[in-house]
Amino acid sequence: MLFAIDLINKDPELLPNVTLGARILDTCSRDTYALEQSLTFVQALIERDGSDVRCANGDQPIFAKPDKIIGVIGAAASSVSIMVANILRLFKIPQISYASTAPELSDNTRYDFFSRVVPPDSYQAQAMLDIVTAMGWNYVSTLASEGNYGESGVEAFVQISREIGGVCIAQSLKIPREPRPGEFDKIIRRLLETPNARAIIMFANEDDIRRVLDAAKKSNQTGHFLWVGSDSWGSKISPVIQQERVAEGAITILPKRATVDAFDRYFRSRSLSNNRRNVWFAEFWEENFGCKLGMHGKRPGSLKKCTGLEKVGRDSSYEQEGKVQFVMDAVYAMAHALHRMHRDYCFGYPGLCPRMSNINGKELLGYIRNVNFNGEKMCNNDNFVAILLNTVISCFPGSAGTPVVFNQNGDAPGRYDIFQYQITNKSTAEYKVIGQWTNKLHLNVNAMHWRTGDPALPVSVCSVPCQMGERKKIVKGVPCCWHCERCEGYHFQASEFSCELCPYEQHPDRNRTGCMPIPIIKLEWHSAWAAIPVFVAVLGILATSFVVVTFVRYNDTPIVRASGREMSYVLLTGIFLCYAITFLMIATPSLAVCSFRRVFLGLGMCFSYAALLTKTNRIHRIFEQGKKSVAAPRFISPASQLAITFSLISVQLLGVFVWFAVDPPHTVVDYGEQRTSDPEKARGVLKCDISDLSLICSLGYSILLMVTCTVYAIKTRGVPETFNEAKPIGFTMYTTCIIWLAFIPIFFGTAQSAERMYIQTTTLTISLSLSASVSLGMLYMPKVYIIIFHPEQNVPKRKRSFKAIVTAATMSGKIIQKGSDRPNGEVKTELCESMETNTSSTKTTYVSYSNHAI
Repeated sequence: MLFAIDLINKDPELLPNVTLGARILDTCSRDTYALEQSLTFVQALIERDGSDVRCANGDQPIFAKPDKIIGVIGAAASSVSIMVANILRLFKIPQISYASTAPELSDNTRYDFFSRVVPPDSYQAQAMLDIVTAMGWNYVSTLASEGNYGESGVEAFVQISREIGGVCIAQSLKIPREPRPGEFDKIIRRLLETPNARAIIMFANEDDIRRVLDAAKKSNQTGHFLWVGSDSWGSKISPVIQQERVAEGAITILPKRATVDAFDRYFRSRSLSNNRRNVWFAEFWEENFGCKLGMHGKRPGSLKKCTGLEKVGRDSSYEQEGKVQFVMDAVYAMAHALHRMHRDYCFGYPGLCPRMSNINGKELLGYIRNVNFNGEKMCNNDNFVAILLNTVISCFPGSAGTPVVFNQNGDAPGRYDIFQYQITNKSTAEYKVIGQWTNKLHLNVNAMHWRTGDPALPVSVCSVPCQMGERKKIVKGVPCCWHCERCEGYHFQASEFSCELCPYEQHPDRNRTGCMPIPIIKLEWHSAWAAIPVFVAVLGILATSFVVVTFVRYNDTPIVRASGREMSYVLLTGIFLCYAITFLMIATPSLAVCSFRRVFLGLGMCFSYAALLTKTNRIHRIFEQGKKSVAAPRFISPASQLAITFSLISVQLLGVFVWFAVDPPHTVVDYGEQRTSDPEKARGVLKCDISDLSLICSLGYSILLMVTCTVYAIKTRGVPETFNEAKPIGFTMYTTCIIWLAFIPIFFGTAQSAERMYIQTTTLTISLSLSASVSLGMLYMPKVYIIIFHPEQNVPKRKRSFKAIVTAATMSGKIIQKGSDRPNGEVKTELCESMETNTSSTKTTYVSYSNHAI
């Protein structure tokens, strides 16, 4: 301060012909003592009543008026400035602090005469919050020294973090003014209760910082805590001496400042002889050089005696105090305010004009708040060269080269340097500038160094970020803590906190951050489910074609004619369609394919069983009629048989056309059939819009024909096999019924299976092919075998009259009835004898009922 006053008094441009003086008092960093000291500043403004006071000789007393104070520079501690400001405002004395940063002092209604050249802690708290946010830390603890500075700083940090959001406070601990033994160990244990909150925001004094670091070191927590210190830590060495390892990586903040080289030269030149005006300099001298002044140095065991020839910076370590520039800023701010006030009031009058003999504090405050100067302008003044004690003083750059200004609350703008305490490869520790904050954070993350040597930033979060496809379930009351829940099933992550269900035709993508269409599948030709039915169908079509070709070629032979040529071709057509439907069932569903499926699905079976039913019904009617009379029954001619058969078939076709009218065919994609619990395996099945019920209804009529045919086959089982093919038809129908009885439970039992489409299609096509194969094998393969390999048996036989046929049938009935009273062997013998009497040859005789004589 004295250095700044000397510069101003030597400056011919600033307050010319006006000399500044100062009265400096020690606050001892105690607010109560500072209050007592500050009373001396206002003594000149207090009028004393001397009416009750008389001198010894009875004269009126003469009071020596103290020096009138027009402004106060200080104090450093916020608690001291608050106490002093409460007194000074009563007497309208402006005050400019160079280090008090408590946000409380920004209240212009309570501290209206207070100003400061350093930014308030509200800016510092914002800067520290920006640092925490930039580091990705969202879960921190705070630690404050009891008092206005620490508590106000933490309060500002907490308030801003709540307003902005994104950072949660795990714990807010306070260091008592007079901590008891073990208090700092207790604080470390408390901080470890929330181990995820590694970042510690500290608003504490130097001594408290040092003892907190020491307690962390004793607790073996080196490297665990991530310290973020306020300007009370700044770039000071004293808090981290002998605790370099535990303090490594600490991020600290300090109002932006510049080193005043001129002050270094000035202070290094100070000695006991040339600095007597500083009443505390002797005390500093003893402390700095470790010696004693006066007679104390001669006592045994005491420190050495000071010689007075010691030199600052040569015989002791020296580092410029960080607040030197701000002290000078404060002094210069007061000087510039007085200069402008002098210019306005005195109008070039040399020295103090009468109007400024009694300065109004409120008017001076107005000039202070309007101060706006920059040290660089002073540097541009070529005429300014201050020579003080034979030392050339360079111009002073105000506020690190930035303007010194005040806002409406008397606060300086927020400008901070950001440091990190680093230990280099040479094991030397130092504070390194890693960024700055001027209303906005500029941080060089690449310049940061951590104890582990890992370039990745350390973490201080309550909960790790959820992975893709997981939503946050916030812990009640702590928005920075959450549990991660996986979006299950067909849900995707719609937002950070919610999962939503995908549309029915979609499923979550691999990361569950969105939805994508479910793949659509169909029965492929190369699939085993399709290959086997196709193979069977191809064999069946070849076999059927071979039978048809054989029958056409030998169309007029007795065996073909005895089989009923017209009905055989109808039956073979049905068998062919039963095989061919396999290809329609496997083909890719389309409008045409779905239409053909409806038409031909039951048509093949209808052709087959309508023809067999007509045959068995004809046989049954012939032999039933023969028991009653010798007249032939009606409608047994080939034309009649065809008419009956196609009448039965037309019922199936009529039902199909009605189905077409009521529900036109179309394709659908069934997403429910293969909607598995694992969405990745979900598939949409492309198929025709044919329900299981519609399918059974389509086959139902054919099954009805099949059952009816089976009933007639049972009724005609006793007819001699030498006269008809009732028994082969019977065996065919029995086998077919077994096949379809097996089909029903397999088809409906797999309705809930993920392989439903494959199993049901394969089961249906195999069942149709097996039914056709049974009919083809039992009814036509023996005939084809005779035609090809035993042509000698395929010769015309004598025609039998209808009367002979009836007689044979009647005798067969009697034999069967008589056999019920005899052992099996006798029945067989009698049947054989009966057959021998009615046949002239042991060879098989094929009788065509269409050519009988009436």
